[in-house]
Amino acid sequence: MRPRVGVLAVQGNFREHAAMLRRLGAEPVEVRKPEQLEDLDGLIVPGGESTTFMRLMRLYGLDEALRTFAGPVLGTCAGMIVLDRNHLGLIDLEVDRNAYGRQVASFEADLALAGEQEPLRGVFIRAPRVREAGPDVEVLAHLDGTPVLLRQGRFLVAAFHPELTEDTRVHELFLDGVREAAKPPVRVADRGGGLGGTGRFPRAASDR
Repeated sequence: MRPRVGVLAVQGNFREHAAMLRRLGAEPVEVRKPEQLEDLDGLIVPGGESTTFMRLMRLYGLDEALRTFAGPVLGTCAGMIVLDRNHLGLIDLEVDRNAYGRQVASFEADLALAGEQEPLRGVFIRAPRVREAGPDVEVLAHLDGTPVLLRQGRFLVAAFHPELTEDTRVHELFLDGVREAAKPPVRVADRGGGLGGTGRFPRAASDR
């Protein structure tokens, strides 16, 4: 399967994400209008300036369109802010903007990635910091004890810019979720020998 993944292209590092998707065999689609979300298997909300993002999304009706989008979503840097409790409310996080300082304070750091021996290089540019995470949010990587890569249901968010390194593991993790979500339902035989339910697990209440 070659998934079609949208990249919100109203502002920010959408070209870098598109290049990473092509490298991994996915088909990137630049999204600037709500109707462009149709028939996509997943969506990336890239880094940029979160206030500008929200203003442009409201202007083009993308805020409400994103709230109803049912596929997996990856949010990076400003994208994590856009998805948090105080903005679109799609992931149970409270996030502080520019918590690590201005652009001149940008830095890189090695992150311990859950289940991996090799560290993940994180590029932090005016990066947000997670202030609070709900109980259903899974932490996949920390920086000095602060969560910087998190997952809740179909949402994956990073405080850093995985598209600015050669390491593809964050995008691979996202695309694994995209491919899993795109699988057809498994139909199982009921007691009468017919075909019963879908075989899918019920969606968690937090998976909005």
